[in-house]
Parts: sequence; structure tokens; C-alpha cells
Amino acid sequence: MEFIDLKEQYRRYRDDINTRMQAVLDHGRYVMGPEITELESQLADYVGVNHAITASSGTDSLEIALRALGIGPGDEIVTVPFTWISTAEVILLVGATPVFVDIDPVDFNIDVNRIEAAITPRTKALLPVSLFGQMPDYDRINAIAARYNLPVIEDGAQSFGATRNGRRSCGVTTVGSTSFFPAKPLGCYGDGGALFTNDDTLAEGMRAIRNHGGLQRHHHTCVGMNGRFDTLQAAVLLAKLPHFDREVKSRAALGARYSDRLAAGTQAPAMAGRIGTPVVQPGNTHVYAQYTIRVADRDELGAKLKQSGIPTAVYYPKCLHEQPVFKDCGNNVGDFPVSEQAAREVISLPMHPFLTESDQDKIVAAVKQAVDS
Repeated sequence: MEFIDLKEQYRRYRDDINTRMQAVLDHGRYVMGPEITELESQLADYVGVNHAITASSGTDSLEIALRALGIGPGDEIVTVPFTWISTAEVILLVGATPVFVDIDPVDFNIDVNRIEAAITPRTKALLPVSLFGQMPDYDRINAIAARYNLPVIEDGAQSFGATRNGRRSCGVTTVGSTSFFPAKPLGCYGDGGALFTNDDTLAEGMRAIRNHGGLQRHHHTCVGMNGRFDTLQAAVLLAKLPHFDREVKSRAALGARYSDRLAAGTQAPAMAGRIGTPVVQPGNTHVYAQYTIRVADRDELGAKLKQSGIPTAVYYPKCLHEQPVFKDCGNNVGDFPVSEQAAREVISLPMHPFLTESDQDKIVAAVKQAVDS
């Protein structure tokens, strides 16, 4: 059983992928070839924004966004401690300081009620994360940001394809950022990412930064980086994108089926005390980049499932403020109790668009047996 079955995806789309990649091999423009422009146009249309700028990774795309917004030493960025390290790593890379805000216990996203208290005169942006595949309340987040004249950067590395009140992830804030790492809902065959915005000036700046600080060859207007997306990887995404909506619908159906089956045959309050299943917030769709449950003895459950041949993963076993690299940010264990509890309890089950109902039933049965035993 695969945790994420990329081999099955390739088998289904093999002809489309091979044709697209062969076209790149034939024309030989491996860096910034025509597929880059084609993909960026399709991505912008999909998200519903004026500009999509591809980048070499989701991490680089976040750094490019911060640099384009002029964020640097002495600045503070409000974000969460329960996420992959890239979210806060890039803040340190530009010389700024992450200011952590605890998460909501229901959906693992930023606790919007705590944001305003974290804003200081040094705050230069809000950087919420759309974790596990659904978005936080960006209407409220954007309203808070507007009161303080702050840009909002959505880290949508796990939520590409999700919507909130009919608007797609990466298209609801000043800048949206996503990742095309192979395991993501829309993934290539290596590292990759993209930025999204309706701001023409910001888009121009981000394009320059990703290309060594220049839009024209041998003319560099700012300090940039080599953040370009590979043409071959763009070809892979162009082959996969026509199938993406179908995969998103499959993910949503499988996620709902997981939750129904995990609760089936039990009294809901009792089951809720043993297995916490994902809650899709009102107005949201969920792409289930990970199908993540909560159990009191996560490690024991993982060991039992492994014995049954069922792979699992933990996103994330340690909060960022517990990582040594962030020790100078002034936080201590106990400062973010909701995040810390989540880090002790979460475990993700196999999830991909091609998961069969029979395999899903096997997983559900094994989870229930392990928890009840």
C-alpha cells in the first residue's frame, strides 16, 4: 500500500506526461522555455488572479515574496509554529523575525482571534498557512491586515485547489504561494513552486528576484536569486493540470468517506474522544493534502498500523519554536499549547486520488482495531 501513489498517477497520465516532456527534449530550452509562460498563464487562470510566477520551490517562492515586499532585518512577520520549517525559515533568511501565533484546535490553522495581539510597530506582514488542505478565515485575516496596512502572504503549499467561499487558495491575499513538490496535490517530479498576485508592481518585482534580480539579460535592478522553475517540470504540470479538478473531487470524496467510516458503528461522542477526524470549516472545500487524525497515543497507533502494512506519516512531531534554529525568537515550550498538543497527537493516513475503497476500508478497520485494543 502506498502512502501517496505517484506511480499510479504516472501510469494513468503516462502518454500526456511523456509527450509534454519529449517536446522539451526536442526544442532544448530547458531553462525558461515556452512551457513556463504557458503554465503560468494556465495557473493564473485557474486561481483567478492576474499574475502567476513559477519558482524553483515552495520555499524559494516564499522567500521571493518576502524580498519583493521589502522585508528584512528588524522586521517581524506573524505566522504559526505548527507548520513545515519553510514557512518560518524564509523569514530568518531575509533577516526578519517570526512572531508565532497559536493555532485553532479544530482545523490546525492560525487562530485568527490571536493575530491582532501579536502585531507590533515592527510587524511588516502576516503569513498564515493553509494547513493540510483547507484555508483559514482569510476574510477576517485580510480585515485585520487592512487595519494595520499590512500585506498578507498565504502559504498555500498544501491547499492548492481548495476554495473558501468560492475563491481559490492562493488567490485571496496580497500574495499566494504554493509548492509543486511531488507529494503535493498538484506535484511535479522534483522541486517547484509558484506565486500569485493581482499587484502588477509586486509581480514584476517577484519575476526579477527569481531571475537574479533582472527582467532583462545583463540588467539587474535588485539583489535576486536563481529561483527559476525548470522547463521539464513545467511540462509535467501542464500534463497533469487537465486532470487536476477530477483529482480534487476524488480527494474530497475520499476525505469525507474516511471521516464517515471512522465514526461509523460508534457513538460519536465516544469516538470523538478516541479519534479526532478533520473538520471542514463552513464555506471551505478541503483537498486533503494529508488526511490527518488526532489520537492520544499517536506513536502506538503508527506502530500497529505499520505491522498491518499500512504506512503513516507525522506532520509535524515538533513545533517550530521547539526547534533549535528558532531558539533566539524568545519562545519557550508551553507558549503555544494548542500547537504543542497537536504535534503530540496528529498522524496522517494514506491519501491520494487513486486510493481504492477496499484499501480505505482496510485502513479504517486497522485504525479502529488499534485504537480500541
